[in-house]
Amino acid sequence: MSALRIVPDFLAARLVNTPHSLLRTIVFALLLLVFPVVASQFGNSWVRIIDIVLLYIMLALGLNIVVGFAGLLDLGYIAFFAIGAYLAGLLASPQFAVIIESLQMEYPVAGDWLLHVAGDAIAAQGIHWSVWVIIPLAALVAGIFGALLGAPTLKLRGDYLAIVTLGFGEIIRIFMNNLNGPVNITNGPQGINLIDPVRIGGLSLAGEAGSGGMVHVANWSMPSVNAYYYLFLLLCVLTVFVAQRLQHSRLGRAWIAIREDEIAAKAMGIHVRNVKLLAFAMGAAFGGVAGAMFGAFQGFISPESFTLTESIAVLAMVVLGGIGHIPGVILGAVLLAALPEILRHTVEPIQTALFGHIWIEAEVLRQLLYGLALVLIMLARPAGLWPSPRQEDRPLPASDTQTGTA
Repeated sequence: MSALRIVPDFLAARLVNTPHSLLRTIVFALLLLVFPVVASQFGNSWVRIIDIVLLYIMLALGLNIVVGFAGLLDLGYIAFFAIGAYLAGLLASPQFAVIIESLQMEYPVAGDWLLHVAGDAIAAQGIHWSVWVIIPLAALVAGIFGALLGAPTLKLRGDYLAIVTLGFGEIIRIFMNNLNGPVNITNGPQGINLIDPVRIGGLSLAGEAGSGGMVHVANWSMPSVNAYYYLFLLLCVLTVFVAQRLQHSRLGRAWIAIREDEIAAKAMGIHVRNVKLLAFAMGAAFGGVAGAMFGAFQGFISPESFTLTESIAVLAMVVLGGIGHIPGVILGAVLLAALPEILRHTVEPIQTALFGHIWIEAEVLRQLLYGLALVLIMLARPAGLWPSPRQEDRPLPASDTQTGTA
């Protein structure tokens, strides 16, 4: 009799809790939709900061697959971000015309062949593919590079894996910085500019020429940064959905099993090599998509945007928020991406209001407060600000691992 009452009681509890959860979701969604309208009243720079934050959320969720789910320390993740961005730069800007011209000067036979294949229009104006074609291509190319990175590191763990991935990230950055001779492919340290903005149905999210950066839809207009905000928000929602489905799939449980004990996972029949390669490839694909959107949003890319510091910052977002926990990773990305920019805009006015002049420059104080916040938070909350509520989804502390293997 008691067993028969379990189902009705469970359904009753769900019916009681669902309206509150649904209400919270609706309120939160409305706040996200209204935010750019309110923030733009105080300047477009605040909306632009959140645009960058949304890109970092996509990056952090991709790295969380590798670090949080599979337990593989990756210090070169920003390389996949660079691959997506440079792919957008090569396929949606005049840069390909520069490549053809440079190739003709250095290697006339190869240059003439490429000119014949590409055609006069591309030789004059470059390739201008739609970003919606570039995004899946960026995911594919970045995923292939992720698998190539993972293949030689399958037997590496901990510090050794971190060093190899760090080297991979630096190799990609140095390549992008030096592939301007003898054939100018990436334009070297000067970067690639004039990258086409995102277009949806012929509507440019950067605004048409002479619009002053305003996007006009019928009788309604909004700043370009607001239009990009809604696009990035939609992509973030899709990214969260995919990441959550992966976490609770058979593949996601295999990743977590490998993270907790690779030998036990192999003994239970998990194909460790393939599962690790899938983690690297899928995490890299997220980074490639974010990179392509970054290139289209900025309209300019250069190697300075893809340094080791950026990789460490994305890793800090994952660890600080709550490694392996999707809401925690989002929280970490929001805090660590937005906090430095907020401090950049506020530390000097606050000093002027309190002391009448500026004691410490904004950049120095910003980095000081940023580092201090990281240290204090990790001392107070070593599992992250928002760790997974389920113990089985959290990485085991080092002490527990040592105890279990003793």
